[in-house]
Amino acid sequence: MTDKRRKFGTLVAALLPQLYRYAYWLNQDGQIAEDVVQDALLRAWRAIDSLKDETRAKAWLLTIVRREHARRFEGVQPVFVDLGALELADTAYPAEAAADAADLRRLIAELEPAYREPLVLQVVVGLSCEEIAELLDLNKATVLTRLFRARRLLTQRVAAPVVTDAGGIL
Repeated sequence: MTDKRRKFGTLVAALLPQLYRYAYWLNQDGQIAEDVVQDALLRAWRAIDSLKDETRAKAWLLTIVRREHARRFEGVQPVFVDLGALELADTAYPAEAAADAADLRRLIAELEPAYREPLVLQVVVGLSCEEIAELLDLNKATVLTRLFRARRLLTQRVAAPVVTDAGGIL
């Protein structure tokens, strides 16, 4: 096995779960996430010689995943289908915890991208503020501000009363 293959194999083995989690958060579809990661890894393999500093490998690969996702959906208008009251059984979590998790995912998805992306990169992918700053081409102070505002917005939205269709407050 060549040094190039060994280097790439080590990177993939160490970072694949994080790459997949990030791709999944970008589109909420497991199959598409797998395809995006696979395409990103193919692109990374072709450009592995451009990675000079292995300590920056995670940010480098996450950038490729992010760009591959954008490339995949460039100019595509999604088709939305009303699923109505479709319920999927989730036996991994109690129903209340699953509902809370779904509500939190919905609230995060409703954040504007400038706040959502750093939050997902920190919480889901586990990047540091420095790594997020490098990946998003921002300075660290901006990342910290956006993370603070994202959390504050989520806290406000969780604490806000929910108005039902009938006009009642839950």
